[in-house]
Amino acid sequence: MHSPSVDSPPAPSPYRTALRAALALGLSSLLLMLLVLAEWRPLMSVDGDIARTTHRWAVADPDVTQVCRVLTDWVWDPLVMRLLCAVVAVWLVWRRGAWWTAAWLVTTSAVGTVVQQVMKAAVGRARPVWPDPVDSAHYAAYPSGHALTAVVALGLVLWILRRESVSPALWRAAVAVAAVSAVGVGLTRIWLGVHWASDVLGGWLLGAALVALAIAAHIRWRP
Repeated sequence: MHSPSVDSPPAPSPYRTALRAALALGLSSLLLMLLVLAEWRPLMSVDGDIARTTHRWAVADPDVTQVCRVLTDWVWDPLVMRLLCAVVAVWLVWRRGAWWTAAWLVTTSAVGTVVQQVMKAAVGRARPVWPDPVDSAHYAAYPSGHALTAVVALGLVLWILRRESVSPALWRAAVAVAAVSAVGVGLTRIWLGVHWASDVLGGWLLGAALVALAIAAHIRWRP
């Protein structure tokens, strides 16, 4: 006897997958923001412990601190990330004729900037204060603008490279650079004592949610 074949369930569409990811990341970001607003004691304690430890290391090792300042100010600065998006947008138009995707990329980058500034104003969290600071920063602390902008820019660029079917070698190199940059920018902000750890985590979560939502919008509405 032959057993009847059982069809495997259909895989979820990329649109639904992106929407689900955006929802999960958005809810996680919202929960973290509420904990920050409520000054939840366990979170504040962990933030304080990490900040005090890394600040001691930063003061004790000025060479590493200087490297972190160069990376955060010149390599992973939000302006550099936005310029990366602009360069990729030009490439999309010039080499691919993809005007709609280029406009989508620039628009999403701009939306990310607006969202993080609105969030900073709404939460109004103070940055760490030190008697012997090794660096300084402006505006409120939550979420980290550096972390959010890096995740948005690098996430969108990675998705475009994947969609454009670049060579495997270029894809692997891009993933490695993006991963090191996204993690590295967050760690440098904590090391330099200008952000709490939860600020960086909030930037990562919100940035990833924006990327997922933007991908869903691209899939849904691209002509």
